[in-house]
Amino acid sequence: MPSFQARLKITGLRPGNPPEAVMDAAVEALGTCHHVESHQLQIAGGVPQLNLRFLVEATEYSGENRHAVESAAMMRDAVERVALTGTLTVLRRARGRWLPV
Repeated sequence: MPSFQARLKITGLRPGNPPEAVMDAAVEALGTCHHVESHQLQIAGGVPQLNLRFLVEATEYSGENRHAVESAAMMRDAVERVALTGTLTVLRRARGRWLPV
């Protein structure tokens, strides 16, 4: 199964939501379609960033990429209910490196 990573910058919380609700929303949304291998919060350039690694069912290369991007967008929509978001990046693991999709 191909491995992908979604990186989503978080620029703020929506009123009434605790910080942990951001990661909970991301993992829950992505987990509805894929196995989430790992998830973590990092600071990149002074901005919080969610990093979620997930597996996509093996089909054909472009279809796998499309499905990963669509799933990451769905995850972003779920996170936007509790937080303000910035850049979303989707990467694919290939030969030991993370490459942009």
